[in-house]
Amino acid sequence: MSDEDRYVFIAEWYDPNAALLRRYNLIFYPKDASIEMYDVKNHRSFLKRTKYDDLKFEDLFIGNKVNIFSRLLHLVDYGDQYSARKLGSKKERTLALIKPDGVLKMGEIIDLVLSSGLTITKAKMVALTRDQAMEFYIDHHAKPFLHDLIDLIISAPVLAIEILGDEVVSSWKKLMGPSDPSMARSESPGSIRAKFGTDGTKNAVHGSDSVASAAQELEFFFPSNGGCGPSNSAKLTNCTCCIIKPHAVSEGLTGRILTAILEAEYEITALQMFYLERANAEEFLEIYKGVVVEYMDMVVELCSGACVALEIQKGNSSKGFREFCGPTDPEIARHLRPQTLRARFGKNKIQNAVHCTDLPEDGILEVRDGVNFF
Repeated sequence: MSDEDRYVFIAEWYDPNAALLRRYNLIFYPKDASIEMYDVKNHRSFLKRTKYDDLKFEDLFIGNKVNIFSRLLHLVDYGDQYSARKLGSKKERTLALIKPDGVLKMGEIIDLVLSSGLTITKAKMVALTRDQAMEFYIDHHAKPFLHDLIDLIISAPVLAIEILGDEVVSSWKKLMGPSDPSMARSESPGSIRAKFGTDGTKNAVHGSDSVASAAQELEFFFPSNGGCGPSNSAKLTNCTCCIIKPHAVSEGLTGRILTAILEAEYEITALQMFYLERANAEEFLEIYKGVVVEYMDMVVELCSGACVALEIQKGNSSKGFREFCGPTDPEIARHLRPQTLRARFGKNKIQNAVHCTDLPEDGILEVRDGVNFF
């Protein structure tokens, strides 16, 4: 990057007061991490050049949502040819599907994705019907392993993930390794299938073969026409809600937090990555309004970027999940209960890694609210 580099994006923001979709040019200057905004319709400056440390260069990609001074902006396109050429030439999206036999290792798999420099832009745990599985694997209908594959895929929920990166289709295929885990262990011992695969069917993960098939498979799980795709796997019974907060997602802690939850023998029965508008965050956290002095700071954090919502069931764990999350203040947690999630991954009382349901009777309600946000 040169000292004078600047990148321009077309950003949309829904103004709830005017019930209008407003469009801006969002301009980012890497040299000093400053931004400015220009109102496209009214042909005037909306925000003068301002240093904004909360926005990272890696957050700037088409399709992402970024929070700028409490406005959740959707980046829909590049604003000039220079930005498109410099940032978009090698960018691809692909589908990563964690199969039922790999779901218990989802945290480690996600950690491998993130540590490889790839970006997770969408994630949803779904339960496929047999018809949906047959539709998804339509290219395999003549293959001898189809029956076993379909039986596996519908046996339990799968985790669908959209991954973004430079030449990501080939990068993800390399990270997965050969489809036969025994071959993967000899040829690519660090690959996902080498680590977690059992055989050619139970090989932990699926990936798209090409950019074209990636687009088709992503549309199946994450429809662009406003549809919802396959149903999420939430059970909405005997559950509690956990939300991995934006700072933890941004810091690449999602995989490690999921691994910690699973190793503590809790069951993750639903998962979804989502973004909250400020009004939604205020409504979700309303129980703390007037009770917790940090309420407004909690709201700002929750709508500052991508969250990951989880439906948690007790599984074989002997502890209540709220106890496992630990005290709200990570410093206190590190002194009193150092093995809790907030002690291990939290930074302060606001950026304390996770939100969890406070009252047992609110568990189903919060999960249902989370499902509505998806």
